[in-house]
Amino acid sequence: MEQQTSLHTSVLLKESIDALSIHPDGTYLDGTFGRGGHSKVILTKLSTDGLLVGLDRDPSAIEYGHENFQDDHRLQLVHTDFANVQSKLVELGLPEKFDGILFDLGVSSPQLDEADRGFSFMQDGPLDMRMDSSQGQTVADLLAYIGEVELANIIFQLGDEKYSRHIARAIVEKRVEEPLATTSQLVAIIEEVITRKEKHKHPATRTFLALRMYINDELGQVEKMLPQAVKMLKPGGRLSVISFHSREDRIVKRFFRGLTKGPQLPRRLPV
Repeated sequence: MEQQTSLHTSVLLKESIDALSIHPDGTYLDGTFGRGGHSKVILTKLSTDGLLVGLDRDPSAIEYGHENFQDDHRLQLVHTDFANVQSKLVELGLPEKFDGILFDLGVSSPQLDEADRGFSFMQDGPLDMRMDSSQGQTVADLLAYIGEVELANIIFQLGDEKYSRHIARAIVEKRVEEPLATTSQLVAIIEEVITRKEKHKHPATRTFLALRMYINDELGQVEKMLPQAVKMLKPGGRLSVISFHSREDRIVKRFFRGLTKGPQLPRRLPV
């Protein structure tokens, strides 16, 4: 584990932190602490009077932070998801206003590296995929009961998988024979359906992405987080968001465009 985390490099590290325009005595929030890559750099820019709050919905990320940043009094770690960030900060008596807020959306490299988390189609492990392993249903739970049409829609809408209906049908048929409990079982089903391989893309890529996003309500979490984040900014504060998935990216861009336009009047006034 230590070797894996030491090799992890945070994406867009310089760009995202430069966008915060950090001043030494400020108060900042890292909304996706992970293995502390962004937080570590932010802390180097803060004075002894600065404060950084690190959030993560993954208990293992919070545990890692306590073990590796325990001597830094400027860092406060909080276990929560995006949707409940404001209420959690109030509950813990932490600051509710920040000079800068950073979110790095999506799954983290350490989560993919750990086979027992079930995120990776490259390693055999339990079919879990929960970002918060302390609560909620697993992908195995979902696939045990979900209807074929609903499953196909999830795989198509979140994964852009053109074979979604075939994959959903194969999953429903296979679960009659045996419970789907491991990533290797799911991969085998998908590989039987998708016989024509794409260059540099595993056949299970899109299905695993879709199921992960659905089980963690990733799009819903982003939609709930953005308005809260803006309310938590001090005057002149900055919000920096890293997104890669096309649907997440659209949500973020649409939200920021809405902020720049301000309140919109109806096109035609009622007569």
